[in-house]
Parts: sequence; C-alpha cells; structure tokens
Amino acid sequence: MKIKEGLKLPKGTKIPDHIAMILDGNRRWARSRGLPPWEGHRAGYEAIKKVAKAARKMGVHTFTIWAFSTENWSRPKEEIDAILDLLRKGLVEFLKEAKEDKVRLVHLGRKDRFPKDVSELLTRVEKETAHFNKNILNLALDYGGRDEILRAVKAIVADKIPPEKIDENLFASYLDTKGQPYPYPDLFIRTSGEQRTSGYLPWQIAYAEYYFEEEHLPDFTPEKLKEAILDYSRRRRRFGGNDVERHFTFKPEVVARLELSWWRLSKVPQGVRFRDFVISYLKEQYGISKQLAKQVGKHFVEALISGDRHEWEEAKTSLKKFYRLLASNLKLAFEPDIVASLQVNKWRKINGAPDPVNAVEAEETVKNLLAEEYRISSFQFQKAAHLRVLAEMERNKALAGMGERHWQLAFDYLEKYYRALKERIA
Repeated sequence: MKIKEGLKLPKGTKIPDHIAMILDGNRRWARSRGLPPWEGHRAGYEAIKKVAKAARKMGVHTFTIWAFSTENWSRPKEEIDAILDLLRKGLVEFLKEAKEDKVRLVHLGRKDRFPKDVSELLTRVEKETAHFNKNILNLALDYGGRDEILRAVKAIVADKIPPEKIDENLFASYLDTKGQPYPYPDLFIRTSGEQRTSGYLPWQIAYAEYYFEEEHLPDFTPEKLKEAILDYSRRRRRFGGNDVERHFTFKPEVVARLELSWWRLSKVPQGVRFRDFVISYLKEQYGISKQLAKQVGKHFVEALISGDRHEWEEAKTSLKKFYRLLASNLKLAFEPDIVASLQVNKWRKINGAPDPVNAVEAEETVKNLLAEEYRISSFQFQKAAHLRVLAEMERNKALAGMGERHWQLAFDYLEKYYRALKERIA
C-alpha cells in the first residue's frame, strides 16, 4: 500500500529509526462519550493499527507500543477480559499483516501471567516473524521498566557474570530489546496530555526526544504522527556533546532596529530606503554577504509589497524564491515551500488590523514558522512567538495612526523577540 499524499514527509526530514509510544487516554475518551472503558480500548486499537502502519510507510524502522503495564492487572476483571480479547484479535490480524509487510514482532515484558492461550499465541507470532528484518514492532505487554531491569539483574546474577565483566553493552544484552538494530528510541510519544514516562523503557530512552500529544489515543491519527515526526526532525540532538549545526551571531538590538525601520516605511515600499533597510536586515539576521542579501532581498521585498496589498499568492511565489536561495546558500534544512506558506499564513492573520483576530492562533502559526525555519521544536519557541505577535500588534496600531508610543513598544517587543530567538538558535 502506498503512503497517502498528505502523509509524505518533506525532503530533508530526519526520520527517527525508533519511535516508542505510550497508548494513553482510551478510558477517558470512552467516559467522555458515555461509553464503557472497553469501547475506548477498541477505538484505541483501531487507531494504533493505522498509526503503526503509517510509521512503517514513513520510514520508521522500529515501533514500540506499551499496551499493558504490570500495574494494569489491578483494573476491573471485565475491563481486563476485554483487553485480552482485543489482544487475541490483534495478534491474529497482525500475523497476516506482518507476513505481507515483513515485520518482526518482539514481546517486551512477561508472558507468565497471561492466560495460556494468549501467551502461546504471542510466542507463535514471535516465532513466525522472527526471520523478518525489514521492520520491528515491539509490543510491551505486562511490561514495567523497573521489572525489566530487575529481570535483567537477576539473569546476570544467575549467569554468574563477574562484576568486572559488567558494562553497558553487557547489561543491554539482558534487556528485552537485546539484539535489535535500533534498541534505543529516538522519539518518545505519549498521548492524552500526560507528561511523564511512567517507567517506560528507562534504560533505552535516556536520549530520546519527548513529544506529548493532548489528544487521547483514539484520536491520534497518522497525520498527528507526521506532526510529531516533523517536530522531532527540527530538534538538535547533541547527546551531551557539542552542537555542530550552524550558529547565528546577529545582534538583537541591531536586527530589531533595522526591521522597525522598514516597518515604518512600509506604506511607501517602492522607496530606495525601504529596500536598503530590508537588505541590511537580511544581512544582519542571517549573517550573509551584502551581495547575497541583495540577491535574496529582491524576492523578499516583492513578497512584502504583495503582502501589503493582500496579494497572497504573489507573496507566496516571491517568498518561495527567497527561501530557496537562502536555503541553498546557507545549507539550511528547511523546506522552502512550507516556510513560505507559513510566512504568508502569519501575515494574513496579523497584518492589516490593530489587533490580530485570534492572537492564540497567530502565536501558533509563528511557532510553527520558527520551528520549520530554524529546525528546532516548536515548544522551544513559545516565548519568542508570543513576543513576535505583541511586536506586530503594536506595529499595526502605529500604522493605524494610534500614536508614536506604539512604535517604541513595537521596538521593545522586537528586541526582546530577537533575544529570545537567539537564545534558542545560537
């Protein structure tokens, strides 16, 4: 099956080799709809089937899902029985899919507390898919992170391994993920707005990137998985070492002053001074030569003029040319078409009125724009996005003739914005 057009990832996206998910929110989803908990589990099962398949289509090699913890045995018997019935159904369905897609199933956790038919079925699926190496699906059932570590320690003791022989590699060889090509998750996702790991893969996720999704599992779609992967792709992973990516050395007060200068001239954009301010701004902001600033500035000015006239498609066309030149010369990883669309979307939401129609929505757009352009998680741009919207709100008030003090406020917010931006990207 081919991946849907809307799920294709932009060129240059860093795709995680291993995603680990905690499947949370089934019961809350059901209760909010007046349904019994097992209906939530059924809806969650249908959702995760689609998400796991989409992950493989997007290029994720290993996908780990925590479907039942060691603590879940304390739930009502009726609910546990419903979960076990879903597990039986899911394993049978997965075996057929696994043979078609060449996916290996690996069970993480204990088998001894499940009903005999469930543990035998789990063992059977593992054996019949053991020779596949195209993808791995880790299924954490009756799993607990502390329990995994205790089982590993007991096995090491039972094997009489001398202390001097025990190192990280040996210890990892006793964990449930032993022998896998990508045992350590790159991206950890938890649904339902819960922001904790609950002891999930404590050894393995030491350097994973965390992504917390507000929606409950039944509402977590392949499209939302794509958003999580794009957010992951923007992050700088240092692993405790140096950041080797490009640094920006602009001075916040200088960039803010230059931007404010062409803001104040935006009613006469054809003027030479306007273009000069824009070129100087681009030179300082991106640390590029004056020659390149003139080259890319031509397209940026065209976009600004079109945007001022609300000619959005023309603005987007010019912005695409601007960002393509910028990306190719600076070797930046963003997708020009996406950044151009986000920039135009921001202008449409903020420009042309003393106050944006929806400041919260505008901030979200700015966060996504910054995250895509600078390849850092949108979470880290919350402060900068807020300051950017405040600055542009003050500019709109000044342009509407509401007083000189709004220009000063616009500059103050702009300078704070560029300081907050530099704190993230320097």
